Amino acid sequence: MYSFKSRVRYSEVDKDKKLDLFSIINYFQDCSTFQSEDIGMGLNYLEKKKRVWLMNAWQIVIQRFPILGEEIITSTWAYDFKSMYGYRNFMIQDGNNQVIAVANSIWVFMDTETGHPVKVTEEDVRGYQAEEKYNMEYAPRKITVPDKLTSLEAFPVIRSNIDTNNHVNNGQYIKMAQEFLPSNFNIKQMRAEYRMSAVLGDMIVPMISHLDDTYTVVLANTDGKPYTIIEFKQ
Repeated sequence: MYSFKSRVRYSEVDKDKKLDLFSIINYFQDCSTFQSEDIGMGLNYLEKKKRVWLMNAWQIVIQRFPILGEEIITSTWAYDFKSMYGYRNFMIQDGNNQVIAVANSIWVFMDTETGHPVKVTEEDVRGYQAEEKYNMEYAPRKITVPDKLTSLEAFPVIRSNIDTNNHVNNGQYIKMAQEFLPSNFNIKQMRAEYRMSAVLGDMIVPMISHLDDTYTVVLANTDGKPYTIIEFKQ
């Protein structure tokens, strides 16, 4: 397990002075990035190998959102590698070591020259010591798109959405999707399935469905093909 300590910053909280979901995702991403950098398998290594790990699916379960100034510990560990996939858990604990958020994530190993997935080798994952997966209820990787969706006004991908892979960062899609939730919607679980990458200048068409305690947001291209499908439950 790889961990780092931090404190909830003002720049990371919402109007209720609580760490928001986008910032939780950033903590998770930072944690796995720190681990990769520290074991010599970080961005520079991957660039030389013409490889990249891309997010395929998130499942995040939140017990509570930590508050401004609260000390937290963010942890991550890989629990399996199969074919082209890597599987990784994340966790945030408070100062009393109580778990306040956990996540499962599935990543795809890609060849940056061909744009195709490639099989993970032992060399590709040296330094990542696979540990036991977290004891939680694991949701399916794929998300069912509701039959009835309401399409809203399209918007463009802007520069601040783009990460080091030159496409929209996986957390940015979640931030976009949250804009379509009611202000009083209390997120307890978020799932996301990533199907293709949006790049600078692409137009994103949001399509929304609300059923019982669940909002589903499909962020699609102008042909209706999803970039990402996000499911929020309260």
